[in-house]
Amino acid sequence: MSHTRENPRVVVIGAGIVGCSLADELTARGWTDVTVLEQGPLPAPGGSTSHAPGLVFRTSPSKTLAEFAKYTVEKFSSLQVDGVPCFDPVGGLELATTPERLAELHRRAGYAASWGIRGEIVGPARCKELWPLIDESIVLGGFHTPDDGLARALLAARAQMERAITRGARFLDRHTVTGIERQHGRVTGVVTDRGIFPADHVVSAAGFWGPVIGRMAGVDVPLQPLAHQYARTRPLPELSGATAEATRPILRFQDRDLYFREHTDRIGIGSYAHRPLPVDPFAVLPYDEARARDMDMPSSYPFTEEDWAPSWEDCRALLPALRASEIEEGFNGVFSFTPDGMPVLGEARELRGFWLAEAVWVTHSAGVAKAVAEWMVNGRPSLDLHECDHTRFEEAQRSPSYVRERGSQQFVEVYDVIHPLQPMEQPRPLRVSPFYARQQQLGAYFLEGGGWERPHWYEANAPLVDALGPLPERDAWSARHWSPIAAAEAKATRERVALYDMTPLRRLEVTGPGALDFLDRMTTNNLRKKPGAVTYTLLLDDSGGIRSDLTVARLAPDRFQVGANSPADLDWLTRHAPDDVQIRDITSGTCCIGVWGPAARALVQPLTRDDFSHEGFGYFRAKQTHLGHVPVTAMRLSYVGELGWELYTSADLGLRLWDTLWEAGQELGVIAAGRSAFNSLRLEKGYRAWGTDMTDEHSPYEAGVGFAVRLDKEFTGRGALSPDITRRLTPLLLDDPAAVVLGKEPVYVDGAPAGYVTSASYGYTLGRCVAYAWLPADLATGTGVHIEYFGEKVPATVAEEPLFDPKMTRIRR
Repeated sequence: MSHTRENPRVVVIGAGIVGCSLADELTARGWTDVTVLEQGPLPAPGGSTSHAPGLVFRTSPSKTLAEFAKYTVEKFSSLQVDGVPCFDPVGGLELATTPERLAELHRRAGYAASWGIRGEIVGPARCKELWPLIDESIVLGGFHTPDDGLARALLAARAQMERAITRGARFLDRHTVTGIERQHGRVTGVVTDRGIFPADHVVSAAGFWGPVIGRMAGVDVPLQPLAHQYARTRPLPELSGATAEATRPILRFQDRDLYFREHTDRIGIGSYAHRPLPVDPFAVLPYDEARARDMDMPSSYPFTEEDWAPSWEDCRALLPALRASEIEEGFNGVFSFTPDGMPVLGEARELRGFWLAEAVWVTHSAGVAKAVAEWMVNGRPSLDLHECDHTRFEEAQRSPSYVRERGSQQFVEVYDVIHPLQPMEQPRPLRVSPFYARQQQLGAYFLEGGGWERPHWYEANAPLVDALGPLPERDAWSARHWSPIAAAEAKATRERVALYDMTPLRRLEVTGPGALDFLDRMTTNNLRKKPGAVTYTLLLDDSGGIRSDLTVARLAPDRFQVGANSPADLDWLTRHAPDDVQIRDITSGTCCIGVWGPAARALVQPLTRDDFSHEGFGYFRAKQTHLGHVPVTAMRLSYVGELGWELYTSADLGLRLWDTLWEAGQELGVIAAGRSAFNSLRLEKGYRAWGTDMTDEHSPYEAGVGFAVRLDKEFTGRGALSPDITRRLTPLLLDDPAAVVLGKEPVYVDGAPAGYVTSASYGYTLGRCVAYAWLPADLATGTGVHIEYFGEKVPATVAEEPLFDPKMTRIRR
């Protein structure tokens, strides 16, 4: 049979739940020449799938993970093997035994409403009804999700394997992969101990062996396997006579890092309460050797009793019936964690045709397989996957020590209450701008993103708070990682001038004879302007979804500086660049200060001989100049809605640039301001944040950035664009001046969930909290809605944007 593009040869490495699901999804889309290689025996080859307890809770802070889990439930619910269903919808119940956890459950109920998952907060009595064995006296409430349940992972794998085989796929067990063949930067085959398998595409779905396969391909897989305790009790008298595998909801006791499920007349218990137990994926034993050492399978390590003892006491406190019981059997099961807890998906930039589908739990398995199959067959997934794209990690986040440390911390935090702004604790500081020492001297409060230390406010500005007047009281949750100093910094930016460290923003240099044609073809706006022009534009995919938004400065006929978002932008542009175009990430060798406020011109003009007047240096223009002794690229841009410039220089001169501006600005009342004020100011102006407010699931017209689209030219995604929309990114103002929301909360229209909040921040200039939300496009300005915040319905009103300075008089002056 000839292997045409319509039916390429695909080799999937690993026949666990992900590999089997992927074979099913690929063959359903017409790619039937699929070979799945497995080192262990089928149908239970000995990886994580073979011991998975099968709990499926769909609710997550991540919309993408929730969508994966929803599809997994939907698909597995339609599958059965020998009359046994592959999914048992017993429901889910999460318990709160502390006020903090109960508040968290209300927040999780909000996520569920945002993502279209049925769930409700219930009282202790209802928790007792659902799980009669609990001691309801220690329970404050619960979150019940009636459509969650138990996935029978091995059966689901087998059902999908058998279906894929009927369409032409083949599954070969006892084949150990020993190498990946490649030629001219593309994968060409997979080498095993039983022969070579030619391939046009290879997918690593090897679970915690992912780094091993990745190394063979020269592809980094940032994944850390860890062992996790799971135990079963002896038969319980209270469950005697049970015939069904499970009838009660899967139970989570997150305050003690525990979960429970029934095994007919026994109870299975999983614990995340113990110390992290990292496993070296290169040292995991082959299947037969593991069996020879009295291990059930390679992924099943001996039970460590000393780690279990404290959890057993917690189990007995919640379930008094266990006080007369004992653990009959237990093991430490190995599964995968990444530095941010998300899967690792996509085609490797280092080796074309080599795909990753790694760090995927049973909960998300079918959803991930569908997305990866769509990506491979159609060129793009139907879901936004930027949180899972393997290119998301910075180089500084890929060292083995970083992956091990952060992966282990993700294990510790599985059931923790995590604030959306909560930074990691270690390893820090990792990446710092040249201004870091000055920021420390000013008492910067640092949070972290992409490995960068990012000041959110400066304690040096605390005296400015007294002049603000009273600010609304914040609840304990929204007051975390916040300070009233942010309000003072926003005010100073609006009234005087402030310095913002914009160094973490990604900068790409695009050069070469074909640079203009290439960038103009890849993006939506008109870039055919003279050197010195700066253009806001969009990167779309072939379906018209927003892959990213860019700021493109033409610094010379064949040289551009591109302000981008994520490493995926570099990957996307590099994949499409012709030979006469060079693309380089210059972020780490450069730095940037945003100088913004009414006095910005008064600060910078005396430092240069060049004309920084409005007539001499217009909005969205760039100049290469000197400020004092420092060569800078100055761009007249503002993401806070005030007059000002982004000033770029090399990293070695960054500190001198900061000191030059700081000294010159003293008589103008200059301050350093942080990300907290920045976020407030940008939302007052309605500036979108890619990855938060808009993704490739959204079109430019839905997201309100259609102004950056020029339909009189050709560009990627143009043919898929339509001005007809049913939803739009909608600005809301909360009615109560004291009310605050933070993002991802559900929005109710006429009493029913109609969308969700993306970004939110208190607008200090407006005296109201600003929230942007995806809502039906036909909602008129002035329409009243409600945002659910920790179970409370907070009234808000659809507003007209921009909310602040609609005529742009403050920027263009």
